[in-house]
Amino acid sequence: MEKVLMKGNEAIAESAIRAGGLVYFCYPLTPQSEVAEYLSRRMPEVGGAYLQAESEVAVSNMVYGAAGAGARAWTTSSSPGISLMEEGISYIAGSELPAVFVNIVRAGPGLGGILPSQGDYFQAVKGGGHGDYRCLVLAPSSVQEAVDMMPLAFDRADRYRNPVMVVGDGMIGQMMEPVEFKDWKFPPLPPKDWATTGAKGRRPNIVNSLYLNPAIEEDLNVRLAAKYEKMRREEVRFEEYNTDKPYRVLLVAYGTTARICKTAIAQLAEQGITAALLRPITLFPFPDAKVLELGRKAEFLLSVEMSMGQMVEDVRYAMGHEKPVHFFGRAGGIVPSPEEVVTAVKSRLEGSKS
Repeated sequence: MEKVLMKGNEAIAESAIRAGGLVYFCYPLTPQSEVAEYLSRRMPEVGGAYLQAESEVAVSNMVYGAAGAGARAWTTSSSPGISLMEEGISYIAGSELPAVFVNIVRAGPGLGGILPSQGDYFQAVKGGGHGDYRCLVLAPSSVQEAVDMMPLAFDRADRYRNPVMVVGDGMIGQMMEPVEFKDWKFPPLPPKDWATTGAKGRRPNIVNSLYLNPAIEEDLNVRLAAKYEKMRREEVRFEEYNTDKPYRVLLVAYGTTARICKTAIAQLAEQGITAALLRPITLFPFPDAKVLELGRKAEFLLSVEMSMGQMVEDVRYAMGHEKPVHFFGRAGGIVPSPEEVVTAVKSRLEGSKS
């Protein structure tokens, strides 16, 4: 299959089209605006629907309505835009509808800056909006992986009737890499007999997340919790790197930061220090069991992030008190260098001797 050089944002857009994501609502926000620009051209060519809304709040509610009608509806935004969508995402989860949200993360808090960050980890994996709900969260580390994740995101959104979030830092959206568009095959989906497609010959379907009877509301919460437990059993994804031989340090990183860690591992090896990497691909469900399994073989773990420390909390939760879990990160849109990761590892190794 022939590869083509594409910017991450445009490759995500094209992959979504090929996955059947033909209903797209948007509001432009750097560093993901190229998705909307690309789709403004492509959607008319493929018979899709494209609409730029007046705000991100409107976008999430348009996705809600289209998803309720059975469409493969989706949107993209960046950090503060996703914040404005969170109420709608909670409605979508509470109404048990499928939808895909892509967050090309920028620095924050507040309006922050347009450079890459991983500061939205809490927002993505802990629900983000109000109430007891979760998104299935996928985190690509390359443009190719982002392309591959879009069909998966749409399939899992339909399969679980739940929002799926794809989280990539600004580098994923802006970098150019060669990609190929594969023909993904998934098992058949159940019919969308819940969709509001007209009630001729049947009772009307109602899309709703408002239940004033507390027993009915609790039943919904229990049903959603069971769904998220099924995700924990069946949807955990991760990559192991250099774990097939003894190592002193286990690095844990996701997204493009994991690529930096692979270079750091090679540099550490040149200095006689063995290290390995665990890269979570699903941020929710988080690979707790694999963190524990691999972490037990290391002297300590180091969570490397483009934030002030968010995923590190889940790494510590997974390890309990069995091994020390340290943190190294850069923030504000500054990308950590491999040399900085090497220095962080060495300083903690030296500290463990004292």
